Amino acid sequence: MAPDVSRAFVDREYELNLLEEQYRTPGASLFILYGRRRVGKTELLRRFAGEKRHIFLVADQAPPAVHLGEFSRRTWALVHGEAPETFSFPSWDAVFRFVGQTAAAEPLLIILDEVPYLVEGDKSLLSVLQRLWDETLRHTRLKLVLCGSLVSFMERELLGHKSPLFGRRTGQYQLEPMTFRQTAGFFPAREAAWRIGAYAVVGGMPAYLSLFVGEDDLESGLVRHVLRKGGVLFDEPRFVLIQELREPAYYFALLAAIATGKTRLNEITKAAHRPDRGAASRDLDILRAMGLVEREVPATEPAPERSRRGTYRLKDNFLRFWFRFVYPYRTELETAGPELVLERFIRPRLNEFVGQAFEEIARQHLRELARQGNLPFLPSRIGRWWNRTTEIDVVALNPEDGQLLVGEAKWWAAPVGLNVLAELEQKARDLIAHSSGLWKRPPAVHYALFSRSGFTPELQERACKERVLLVGLGDL
Repeated sequence: MAPDVSRAFVDREYELNLLEEQYRTPGASLFILYGRRRVGKTELLRRFAGEKRHIFLVADQAPPAVHLGEFSRRTWALVHGEAPETFSFPSWDAVFRFVGQTAAAEPLLIILDEVPYLVEGDKSLLSVLQRLWDETLRHTRLKLVLCGSLVSFMERELLGHKSPLFGRRTGQYQLEPMTFRQTAGFFPAREAAWRIGAYAVVGGMPAYLSLFVGEDDLESGLVRHVLRKGGVLFDEPRFVLIQELREPAYYFALLAAIATGKTRLNEITKAAHRPDRGAASRDLDILRAMGLVEREVPATEPAPERSRRGTYRLKDNFLRFWFRFVYPYRTELETAGPELVLERFIRPRLNEFVGQAFEEIARQHLRELARQGNLPFLPSRIGRWWNRTTEIDVVALNPEDGQLLVGEAKWWAAPVGLNVLAELEQKARDLIAHSSGLWKRPPAVHYALFSRSGFTPELQERACKERVLLVGLGDL
């Protein structure tokens, strides 16, 4: 049985440093942290709060008076000792005036987690904070962090120009799922191929990754947590939509359509049985904001948001796995059992599925090399490229500097050889020919090959002489 690692904390050094900078800034600060559920916001904030003088309130769907009472008692206890169970300030105005007095001389960290629940319970809360911030709080040493999981709500009600707090925040950050490199801390003793398999299945969500920390092998973890009815992740996509959206069925239909290969707006709208194309587009924008869907265009498109070549894909690895191997086999999972479904339907196709994730890991690696200054040029874009006949897994380019890098990622059991490089060289010529208007002069072309099983001696010899980057599992 896997150990209880629900509170595991891995990496997030950049985010912790960002929060610490806010805390060390003289005077008051108002920081907004948001991101989808289970991405690790609460654990990040608990680690940040540490031994600091702080009050941490996690809201839920309780009545407004319950939240006000709990926050009142914690605030009172910080200054005067434990308060009676029935104690409460009469209003948010009153308790935050007390907070302002408490933070007048020394820093006081206030963390309000799941702010959307607080605002839904008391619509005046943000206006109260705005008024008090302008009157007194901004002159104190209050360090206020507002956190929430409803991404669209946070961007609209707290970050939007119509928000009462608009112009008052001192910083904001959307916490994203971890990259493959960041997840290494969950499995320090595992080989790279195992970690890639785990990342392909559950992605970069810390709460999901924690479930697999104590598993003997990946497949047993899949059976226990994903495929078995009652497992933590058996119905996770439904729960995510139910918790965050008013009409989850509409959004579920859109996700299911994309999962079955419908990538363009018209196809998705029709497959999801949505009569209104505009409404479907707006709903897809919400799913994009939640980090569940992404709109992708070829890396050479000069105006990505206006491009007609955009396609939609599931951004979250676990969603891809769930719609590929759980949703279509719900009946078999309940009647035949997860072990049989694993044997017949998942195991024969899992290698191919992991290979798709390996391509994304390759793009992540290229971004990391760019951040470190370890590429021959600084890319302005990194992504994929395709046309009707050709697809390139990894593309980095800087048209202004006349630089192009193309790459392939092969999740093969055999070493990658010169034939793959030759095919990639032809693909690069196709890309340049189809994007001639992008280049002021013929670009200098660099090549990158990513391999699960290494490279042939002939390819290694040529890579030493030419602009070819070879990346094995140990390099990731």
